[in-house]
Amino acid sequence: MAQSTNPFVRQAKGIFVLVVAALAGGISGVMFAYSRDLPEVSTLDDYAPSTITRVYAAGGEEIGQFATQQRVIIGYDDIPEVLRQAIISSEDASFFSHFGLNLRRLAITIAQNILRQRRRGASTLTQQLARQVSLDGAAPLGTEKLWTRKINEAIIALQIEKRYTKSEIFTLYCNQMYLGSGAYGVEAASRLYFGKPALELELEEAALIAGIFQNPGRQSPLLNPDLARSRRAYVLGEMADNGYITRAEADEATASEIVLAERTPQRRSLAPYFVEEVRQHLEAAYGANSLYEDGLAVHTTLDARLQAAAEAAVETQLRVLDKRHGYRPPTQNVVADGETLENYAHRRWHFGFAVSDVVPAVVTGTDDGAIQARIGRYTTTLIRDAFAWTRRRSGTELVTPGDLIDVRILAVDEEAGVLGTELEQEPEVEAALIALDNRTGRILSMVGGYSFDRSKFNRATQARRQLGSLFKGIVYTAAIDRGYTPAHIIMDEPVSFDPGPDQDPYEPANYKNEYLGPVTLRYALEKSINVPAVVLMHEMGPEAVVAYAPRFGFSSEIPPFLSVALGSAETTLEEITSAYAVFPNRGIRMTPYRVTKIVDRDGKVLEENRPEAHDAIRADTAYVMLNILRGVIERGTGQSARSLGWPIAGKTGTVDDFTDGWFVGFDPDITVGVWVGFDQKRSLGNSQDGATVALPIWRAFMQAYIEDRPAPEGFVPPNNIVFVDVDATTGTLTEPWAANAIREAFVAGTQPGSLFEP
Repeated sequence: MAQSTNPFVRQAKGIFVLVVAALAGGISGVMFAYSRDLPEVSTLDDYAPSTITRVYAAGGEEIGQFATQQRVIIGYDDIPEVLRQAIISSEDASFFSHFGLNLRRLAITIAQNILRQRRRGASTLTQQLARQVSLDGAAPLGTEKLWTRKINEAIIALQIEKRYTKSEIFTLYCNQMYLGSGAYGVEAASRLYFGKPALELELEEAALIAGIFQNPGRQSPLLNPDLARSRRAYVLGEMADNGYITRAEADEATASEIVLAERTPQRRSLAPYFVEEVRQHLEAAYGANSLYEDGLAVHTTLDARLQAAAEAAVETQLRVLDKRHGYRPPTQNVVADGETLENYAHRRWHFGFAVSDVVPAVVTGTDDGAIQARIGRYTTTLIRDAFAWTRRRSGTELVTPGDLIDVRILAVDEEAGVLGTELEQEPEVEAALIALDNRTGRILSMVGGYSFDRSKFNRATQARRQLGSLFKGIVYTAAIDRGYTPAHIIMDEPVSFDPGPDQDPYEPANYKNEYLGPVTLRYALEKSINVPAVVLMHEMGPEAVVAYAPRFGFSSEIPPFLSVALGSAETTLEEITSAYAVFPNRGIRMTPYRVTKIVDRDGKVLEENRPEAHDAIRADTAYVMLNILRGVIERGTGQSARSLGWPIAGKTGTVDDFTDGWFVGFDPDITVGVWVGFDQKRSLGNSQDGATVALPIWRAFMQAYIEDRPAPEGFVPPNNIVFVDVDATTGTLTEPWAANAIREAFVAGTQPGSLFEP
């Protein structure tokens, strides 16, 4: 063959020969000099890159993720052949034949560098892996352009090749590498870009993913579709050159459109307050590294259906309550912010719309009778009925063009692009709800406030608020436990107690200063009358009453003051709800818990929780109290819940000046607690008591809870409970047909007329 007379070519060939010789002769010496301080590649035996920690509801629904890298680990057989071929063709065609380094490519690159020519990369697939993995806890080598780094990379690559098979190396590579837009590894990339596992990839899809390896920061199809398309064409051409596909197949795939999975922004996540509680537990128990990198599977107690019902009940009823405080003008005007009415786009508009959704709308115009607004591509007109609650007659009194307002969707006309809506406003008042399984203590649902985005503070578990009349349940329990009966007569009249020297008398008062004289213990609790509760506490001794608090699960010490009978003590919604769950659970208190099991990526169980029971009160005492609390629903402050037609019981609670409203109620299976108030204590409004502000949320939740659920047997009494007909006013025996008769539950031996009647 004739030799080239081109001096440049002769120079290049000479340099190439010299480089190859130098490489071949120097590898052993370099390895000896540099390898002594490098970490051992044997740590890859336990390869465990950062993966996603997932949180699951009790039914298996995923409700949360924690991760520094979006990664899903797969095996070699889960990488389809077409994707293997695409990666090999584009990144390292001689992968299955070289020993970790491609000396020919390396020599060419070095020669081109010397001659200042444009060069292609010389790194093998194994070298790419070597620079990205962490060995023995050391930081990855990275991509800094230093000869020392390149030498270390080569040595580690050689060690990897010596220790692992080609399929093992390829699998490590496919799971380790970053592939743009937050995806690490081919499986995460496949799910991100195409919405399916890697095994289901078509030729053109596999080529696109393979093309990202070269420069994931630029060649993600989400960031730069043109570059992604160009790189895909290159990969397909290489696959054809390497004989994996025909030229015709390459041309057809090159001409195909890039069809990515639909990426609809997620609606707000389910149970954010609950998931945050789980996150805090995981970080405290296992550390941040395990939480965000170890790919834990966290199984929880949450019931996804009940959680959705809880969130809907809180949001809907808070909006109703907030409207009682009147209309507040919008706080944001997009025109004033420099936007135009035509171009403004709210991030919520990228979501789908459904009837009953509350979404932001930008006002485009007003007249005397209506408000015109836009919601993405939809228009809406709010007529007077849509804002009647504001007590304004015209749209011009409420808003100006550019104002951002909340509207509730009532109807959707897709063809016309029109929405039927009514005016809403974001509530200022807060609320919390928690639902517990009576027999296990499992937390079934948890809402910590109106919006997790607005405030991360969990009012179900973190807020300690005065209980109001809810503490009466503890006072009356102590009384029943000490021999009092529902028929016991207490005087409801003005009373004064001397607290001691140099202190003003304590003079509890009833609501509106109304007094009824002699009343039964049952009637006093059903109507939540103040004075009888204080009298009972005084008769038994405050110390004896507050001693019951820890038995019911109260974590903070409660001072033995008479005012505690009316709820001056503070606790959390979780604690008081757990306390009331004692009544339907025959006197047994179950410790509330959230996490059932935590499993690591290898299937090892790190934590497993089971119900934890504590004796609180006698079963007969619990039932008598339960029966009285049923009267709260039948005749007392909770009567609005009677419409549910379900075996339920509960208690309202209201704090002075109507600053806090409570309702805790239960059926045989679950206990649900609701709190309503402002974070900074202020009145909810005159007569806005627990029955008015908290009970509607509870009722809405319970309505969803009982839907399609068979009615339970009811509350089953212990064997030593007897039922006797008594006069509801006097508590004395009467005939069952008497006008004022009530069938009352007594612990055997304490009923009227018995030998052991107290």
